[in-house]
Amino acid sequence: MGNMLKKEMKLSASILSYLFIAFGFMTLIPGYPILCGAFFTTLGLFQTFQSMRENNDTVYSALLPVPKRDVVRGRYAFVVFIEMCSFAIMAVMTLLRMTVLSGSTVYRVNALMNANLVFLGFALLIFGCFNSVFVGGFYKTAYSFGKPFVSHIIAAFVIIFIAEALHHVPGLEALNAFGFDHIGLQLIILLACAAAFAVLTVLSMKRAERNFERIDL
Repeated sequence: MGNMLKKEMKLSASILSYLFIAFGFMTLIPGYPILCGAFFTTLGLFQTFQSMRENNDTVYSALLPVPKRDVVRGRYAFVVFIEMCSFAIMAVMTLLRMTVLSGSTVYRVNALMNANLVFLGFALLIFGCFNSVFVGGFYKTAYSFGKPFVSHIIAAFVIIFIAEALHHVPGLEALNAFGFDHIGLQLIILLACAAAFAVLTVLSMKRAERNFERIDL
């Protein structure tokens, strides 16, 4: 699978997938729904799938002397690699906001979601949603990606809406904690979302492997 990942990164990937990693820096924007940064990262990945389809890369990959499941695994590995690069930027920017910038007025006077571990958890949920809804949906045909991406857009913005709304519910204000306030709650939510990301990705990949094995390209 390592060779397939190298092939995805060097041959198949759209340059936009790499450029859109930088949307992780949106975490620093005050007064903005910063979870959109995670969605824009998935938009960059969508460009790779579009490029691969137009270049007939799926058929080319299937003709390589490797099991078809390795083609799927290599593509999932590339997707997760890009997501984790963007997540790493988000994590560093979040740590910056939780420490050095925790008392900044532009962040304190902000009705929208604060950058904390809860935010990082929801970002992982958006990535997990992309892997399950879009990538898994793509491998139902290994060609059509319009409907799966529209489904992902809807699901991603439902997650963003819920994340932005929850801390306005009486009793849930701690979800929007500044700095290391309520750090135990923040860690629990981050770990739960990380587990959800892993489960969604692995189950989606297994389903995609089975679907790709059955597809007659």
